[in-house]
Amino acid sequence: MSKVSYYTEEGLKKLKDELNQLRDVERPRASEAIAEARDKGDLSENAEYDAAKEAQGLLEMKISKLEEVVANARVIDESQLDTDKVLVHSHVKIKNQTNGAEVEYKLVAQSEADLKTGKISVDSPIGKGLLGKKVGDTAEINVPSGTMKFEILKIWRE
Repeated sequence: MSKVSYYTEEGLKKLKDELNQLRDVERPRASEAIAEARDKGDLSENAEYDAAKEAQGLLEMKISKLEEVVANARVIDESQLDTDKVLVHSHVKIKNQTNGAEVEYKLVAQSEADLKTGKISVDSPIGKGLLGKKVGDTAEINVPSGTMKFEILKIWRE
C-alpha cells in the first residue's frame, strides 16, 4: 500500500513537470542512445550499449517511483488548516530549550523539503516530533545526537 503525501499546488505542479520531463524528453533520449549503441555492432562486447541499457533501467525506475508519488499526492487547501496545532503545511516557530535559539519552519512533504528556505519534511525526526503539538507545548525529539526539547511558540499559515 502506498503512502499518501500532502503537497501545495505549487509542489505538486513541480512533481508533475519533472515527471513529464522524464517521460517526454529523457525517455526518448535513452531509447536513441540504445539504438545508436546497437548500431555499433556486436552487443556482447559493446560497453556503450550496456551503459545505455543500465541508464534506461534507472530512468524507468525513477519514472515509476515518481508516478506512484503523483498518484498518491493530495493537495492541501492551506486556508482550511487548523492553526491550533502543528499539521502538514503549518508554519511553526520553535525555541530550542537547550540554547534558546528560535527558528521557524514550514512542515512539508519530503520532496518539497528545503532547509535553506525553512521547509522541513514531516517525515524528518523534528517534523514528526512537532506534529500535533500546540502553542506552549514542549516537543521532545530524538535525533541522532540525543534528545532535543523544543517549545512551540507560534503556529500559523500563510
